[in-house]
Amino acid sequence: MADAGTASRAPETALYAPVKAFLEAQGYAVKGEVGPADVVAVRGVEPPVIVELKTGFSLALVHQGIDRQAVTPHVYLAVPEVAGKRGWSTLRANLKLARRLGLGVLTVRASDGLVTVHCDPGPFRPRLVKKPKEALLREFAARTGDPTAGGSTRRGLVTAYRQDAMLVASFLIHVETARGRDVKAATGVARATNILRDNHYGWFEKVETGVYRLSAAGREVADAG
Repeated sequence: MADAGTASRAPETALYAPVKAFLEAQGYAVKGEVGPADVVAVRGVEPPVIVELKTGFSLALVHQGIDRQAVTPHVYLAVPEVAGKRGWSTLRANLKLARRLGLGVLTVRASDGLVTVHCDPGPFRPRLVKKPKEALLREFAARTGDPTAGGSTRRGLVTAYRQDAMLVASFLIHVETARGRDVKAATGVARATNILRDNHYGWFEKVETGVYRLSAAGREVADAG
């Protein structure tokens, strides 16, 4: 896990006073270094709050947070406030992980001790985004076979669109020129006209309105296929 690009490298003890004051303002009694926990806060008969302090995000910090969940569901990870675009980007990624593990995250600003709560502990409830899910399933259904091994780089990825474009190119190498509707009828590629017009891979050339032929690059692809 990458460090969150913290603004400064103050010792962990520098985080304690601001975190303690933050919790005390909410009615907690707070003590440091109780058992294995960096910070323990108690309020009435509620389950205790535990905060683990670190100078930056690390796998060790996450492991500590998970271990403390055996004591209480209210576990926070506290790190110094981040700085810069890279720091905030890394923090957002770490927040995603923390939420999935049911951990809370606090940051502490070095200049004035301001404590910011980025997420609270609790069960993770994923929000499924409908459109990306539908697009994923459409691509899965549209692909012929399984042309690309999992883990491959994006370059050279054989998508359903590329498979359709290759069918169009294979047809054109035999007929020289054709209209989109004729290519669609012959190949069964419903988006043949769009593929010819958009020419995403540079495989096609427009001869006249609605009529296309293979480019030199397209001929190479069709010959290889």
